[in-house]
Amino acid sequence: MSPIGQEAVLITRLSELKALPRPVYGQLDSPPNLKLGYRHSHPWVQLSHAVEGVLEVRTDSGRFIAPPLRAVWIPAGVTHQVFCAPDTCIRSLYIDRIVAGDAPEHCRVLQVSPLLRELIRHFSTLPEAYAEDGAEGRLVQVLLDQLSCAPEVELVLPLPAEPRLHRLCKSLQAQPESQEGLADWSRTLGVSERTLSRLFLRETGLTFRAWRQRLRLLSALPALERGERVTDVALGCGYESLSAFIAAFREQFGATPGEFFRSGSTSAADPVH
Repeated sequence: MSPIGQEAVLITRLSELKALPRPVYGQLDSPPNLKLGYRHSHPWVQLSHAVEGVLEVRTDSGRFIAPPLRAVWIPAGVTHQVFCAPDTCIRSLYIDRIVAGDAPEHCRVLQVSPLLRELIRHFSTLPEAYAEDGAEGRLVQVLLDQLSCAPEVELVLPLPAEPRLHRLCKSLQAQPESQEGLADWSRTLGVSERTLSRLFLRETGLTFRAWRQRLRLLSALPALERGERVTDVALGCGYESLSAFIAAFREQFGATPGEFFRSGSTSAADPVH
């Protein structure tokens, strides 16, 4: 079946799902394991995890990037889109709000430990109507416990709502390598550089320089995960040298690109403090 056909079937299945079969749902052939590039929401929490490849979730407030060993937590009711390369392998869960605990009501990127990864993998092999009062139910409880203590990581690009900044950020997202600075945009938008700087900090929590650096580094992750040459990736996302890119990458993620994607690493991205 073509991707369009798969998506049509998936839309039908999701619309027919009035209640989760169990408090946690996400078997190998269930709806969460296909990307949905259209805007949609669910009455349940969704955890999207890329076993291979880089997964991206977009909401009105930001872009949330999940390479392997990371996952995006999407609260119930949040409108979002899911994007990834065709060869990305997704393992995702739907979680009833009742068992999700008191998790924050905003999207987050979580670090997935090797234990949590294996719990998600094993859970995906269980029947939809797993026995809640037996070993399968106990495994689900351990999975939920591990999720509740999973550290948050800074793989988020906050997006502004202010119209002028929205235009600016949309342009830079289309061309992360652009060298236009705040002064250039000040002239383009007909607003003072000081005002733009103040708006940027208010709307995103980041300075313009920090936001653009994060954009470039997050944009580089899919190519790095595919194994492309780091030098080519660095130049392609706007850095003038490999050393400058690696320094910025280490500053942002606490690791070099090689360390970040090292198989089985649980310390590639520092938790948010």
